[in-house]
Amino acid sequence: MRRVIVVSPQPARCPNNSIMRPVRVVTYGECQRNQAARLGGHVLDGCNDFIASGEEGTAAALTCAACGCHRNFHRREIQITVVCDCSSHPTNNGA
Repeated sequence: MRRVIVVSPQPARCPNNSIMRPVRVVTYGECQRNQAARLGGHVLDGCNDFIASGEEGTAAALTCAACGCHRNFHRREIQITVVCDCSSHPTNNGA
């Protein structure tokens, strides 16, 4: 399984010297399931993106609506962004 991690550039400093924290967003890309493994070959089904079959938190959310595979067969992409955890920002005048 290939894991892709994209890290956004960190801001020079946070306004008001507030705490900066990483935010992680996980998405699932194309299906990597080998459909011809029993026959000794290698064939992918061509499903390009994971589409959950049900609502988040249910068992159906782990099954792809497009190809029927479990979410673990899809390429996992992690995007990490560092954000400022401040309640007031100079651009919104403390509101």
